[in-house]
Amino acid sequence: MSQATKRKHVVKEVLGEYMVPSDQQQIVRVLRTPGNNLHEVETAQGQRFLVSMPSKYRKNIWIKRGDFLIVDPIEEGEKVKAEISFVLRKTHVRALQKDGYWPEAFSEVAEKHNRNRQTQPELPAEPQSSGEESSSENYSGLFVNTNRRQYHESEEESEEEEAS
Repeated sequence: MSQATKRKHVVKEVLGEYMVPSDQQQIVRVLRTPGNNLHEVETAQGQRFLVSMPSKYRKNIWIKRGDFLIVDPIEEGEKVKAEISFVLRKTHVRALQKDGYWPEAFSEVAEKHNRNRQTQPELPAEPQSSGEESSSENYSGLFVNTNRRQYHESEEESEEEEAS
C-alpha cells in the first residue's frame, strides 16, 4: 500500500468513525509531547503517564496539547503505560457526552477546548501612532498560532528596556 493510500485510510478512520471506549480503555487528555512519538497524558482521576503513538498514526495524524484520546493499557510498560487507540475530535467528544460515556472531570475542559477551537484568538488592534511604527512592525493581521503560549509585553517594560 502506498503512503498516500495509507494516509487516506487513517484520516478517514479518525475523522469518520465513532468509537466508544471498552472496559479496559480510558479517555485521557494530552498535557505535553516530550518527543519520540510519546505524549504525556492525564486521566479523569488525575493520574499522569506517557502513552505511545502507534506507527499507523505517525506522520499522518497530529496531536497537540489539550486533545483527547482513547488509550489501551500496556501491561509491561514502566514509563509508557498505554498506547493510543483513537484520537477524539470535537464531534466525537460531543457524541460521547451526549451518550453519557464522557468523564465528569473532563466536561468543563472539553467545552472550553471546543470553544477555543471554534474562535481563533486575534491579536488586539493597536492604534497607529504618528509615524513611529513602520508598516512592517504592524502585526495585527498575522495568524495567531494557538499551539504556543502567548507572552504579552507591556509598554512600560519595553520603555524601561529602551531607556537602559
